[in-house]
Amino acid sequence: MKYRWLILLATAMTLLSGCAAQKIRSDVTVFAEWPAEMQGAPFTFARNEAQGNDLEYRSYENLVAGELRRLGFVDAGPGRQAKIKVTIGYGINGRDVRIVQPVVIDPFWPHHAYWPYYGPRWRRYYSPFYDPFWHGPPTVAYQESQYELFRRQLKVVLAHADTGKTLYDVTVVSEGRNGSLPAVMPYLVRSAFSEFPSKNGTIRRVELELRE
Repeated sequence: MKYRWLILLATAMTLLSGCAAQKIRSDVTVFAEWPAEMQGAPFTFARNEAQGNDLEYRSYENLVAGELRRLGFVDAGPGRQAKIKVTIGYGINGRDVRIVQPVVIDPFWPHHAYWPYYGPRWRRYYSPFYDPFWHGPPTVAYQESQYELFRRQLKVVLAHADTGKTLYDVTVVSEGRNGSLPAVMPYLVRSAFSEFPSKNGTIRRVELELRE
């Protein structure tokens, strides 16, 4: 009887975990020597001609610009000379993953559907040799699953526009089954500037809830 309850409990936990909110988990590494006087300074992007004509790149650039504005920085333009130059790099690659895990199997479980009113109080009238529920511990089988795991990466560098000195260098690495970089990029950008400015050599895990 206890094995049936264990299986029911495992099934319920699986269903509950499926209903839980999905998250994008990223490992964020920061190297920084951020001077206080640069906070809120005008910024511009250092891009080459190919990047300037790449719509995907420009969309990611807009995401980074939005985060910088949220932090108080302003766009360089007429009457505003850029003090910060921003460079962006990104990429994605996939690899096949194979997992073999044990699965508990109750060989008599199908009988339960046909005997809904057959409970322990009736067992005294039957021999255990004829009892469809009288059995030993469940057996263990091995289930194999395969899927593709993607490694998504973003690198953003903020440098002094005049001297070229690097002031903030952040790398965000995230792994998951979603192979769409445009869908994941907003979360990578937000993770890159969480807790800005961070201490030099900071490594942390950032979790953001995935929005539908």
